[in-house]
Amino acid sequence: MTTGTITYHEPDPELRHRAIAAGEARVAVFTRTYATTVDDLWDACTNPERLRRWYVPVSGDLRVGGTFQQVNMGSGTIRVCDPPHLLELSLGGGADEIELRLSPGSEPGTTTLELQHATTLDSHEIGGQMYDAIFCMGGGYYPRLLALDLHLRGTLPDDYDSAAFHLNPDMRPAIDRGSAAMAALLEAGADD
Repeated sequence: MTTGTITYHEPDPELRHRAIAAGEARVAVFTRTYATTVDDLWDACTNPERLRRWYVPVSGDLRVGGTFQQVNMGSGTIRVCDPPHLLELSLGGGADEIELRLSPGSEPGTTTLELQHATTLDSHEIGGQMYDAIFCMGGGYYPRLLALDLHLRGTLPDDYDSAAFHLNPDMRPAIDRGSAAMAALLEAGADD
């Protein structure tokens, strides 16, 4: 259910640092407010049928301590699940951790999603080239957060392929803007 008339705005990403189980990590933070309820956004972020529409297909043992698989993105473990406000995941054998935090937005009928992706990895390979792992997050999360907005509004095309969003020419601008935003953070020395 989508309520309100809030206009989609891309996140202004932040770069933080914190210790995770695998060691010191850089943390990409993306905060977005959506025109829906906390319960609806939680369902969109945790229900496998809805995840496949905007994120990627996810399957497995979807409970605390359970292992899940993400198409094209590997596997992980659910560390904490406190519906409808907090989900913590461990990915890549613990090299990465993701936190989703949901809270009521500042306007009635809105919900704020804060996505934190912590990584101990320095680089990531895409198409045979190595890129800074934080840089890659912008090009990955900006289009997914846009697809989530479209899904919540009921305007995500029926033929949208979440596992191949990077091949969709309509998503290319969001990928480029996300990559540029993260590159700007890195260039500004926010990673120091």
